[in-house]
Amino acid sequence: MSGHSEATGGMGGALDGILVADFSRVLAGPYATMLLADLGADVVKVERPGRGDDTRSWGPPYDADGTATYYLGINRNKRSVVLDLTDPAELAAARELARRADVVVQNFRPGTMERYGLGYADVAADNPDVVYCSITGFGSGPGADLPGYDLLAQAMGGLMSVTGARADEPVKAGVAVVDVITGLHATVGILAALRHRDVTGAGQHLEVNLLSSLLSMLVNQASGYVSAGVVPGILGNAHPSVVPYQLLPTADRPLAVAVGTDAQFVALCRVLGIPDTAEDARYARNAGRVRDRESLIATLSERTALLTADDLATALRAAGVPCGPVNDLAGAFDLATELGLDPVVEIDRPGRAWPDRQVANPIGLADTPPAYRRPAPRLGEHTAQVLAWLGTPQEPASPALRTAPTPLEENR
Repeated sequence: MSGHSEATGGMGGALDGILVADFSRVLAGPYATMLLADLGADVVKVERPGRGDDTRSWGPPYDADGTATYYLGINRNKRSVVLDLTDPAELAAARELARRADVVVQNFRPGTMERYGLGYADVAADNPDVVYCSITGFGSGPGADLPGYDLLAQAMGGLMSVTGARADEPVKAGVAVVDVITGLHATVGILAALRHRDVTGAGQHLEVNLLSSLLSMLVNQASGYVSAGVVPGILGNAHPSVVPYQLLPTADRPLAVAVGTDAQFVALCRVLGIPDTAEDARYARNAGRVRDRESLIATLSERTALLTADDLATALRAAGVPCGPVNDLAGAFDLATELGLDPVVEIDRPGRAWPDRQVANPIGLADTPPAYRRPAPRLGEHTAQVLAWLGTPQEPASPALRTAPTPLEENR
């Protein structure tokens, strides 16, 4: 399918013409399909009758219409169609949607889609160039029956073992980072598979899972274990390999200081009025600072506590030392706005006087930027439209419809 968005100056998005059948719910899958939708793909979100996506009820907070903001934040630019996969006629419609799709995304437990004739082998039999993405918690092998919740992945995958203030109090990250990074990996995999299809004409099945995504996300910590057998522990806000790279106290609020080089450490000590510390053999090189971090941080903290965070940050930045205060979300969005990053977009909802406010897509494409065609859909908002386009199972669509404009494009 194809279409054009006014938000891209009359140009189609980078993924214009790509139809995505989205059978995913909660976070990892919907986040991936929202990114695809922002980039121009036409995403049809298949939801169960009555309740829809679980996140529709995950609140508070709610917006002015009483809709859970969790759901709103990861489902814009999509169409919602309600299908009961236990109903033969509606299951046929779901299969027809998958047959026409360029991309199918699903995050049911392994085996579920196969029971409905919607697994990769079934879909590819009628749609051999489909890119089919399966998202699981712990893979499709022995871990297939483990529930794929972000909290469990953070705990079982080692993230909590390196997060927190004390070794006996592991802490999860303040957002479902494993779901998000898995969604990003799914998006990258889908784009790579689409490029492969462009070259060869062949589709393929790709799989991503929470555990593998987390292990990859642990980067230096995971590499330290794999390459050197080092099992890291909890260091709070400190860094295992770079010092000082953490929060330091000031007279009013903590300040994050990220000293990545020996030269920056010299500059830090000069600003704090303790140049002799930079010349101390224990601290002159990063390896020594890591080894003797406790005594060094105590010395630095005595000096940083004498200044306010703003005054210290101004002095350190002037000296070339990376630093910044700890902001809440209000402060973070204010900062992004001050820096001209336009972190918030407004999407008009027909029939309502006020727009939906959304976090902007962070990808800055010069010629085919992300577009915001519609807010997150109401449950089943596009069911009649999509079913009319799909037709009946006895009247299968021509394959040409997968790349030609269709009635679905009328409401882009």
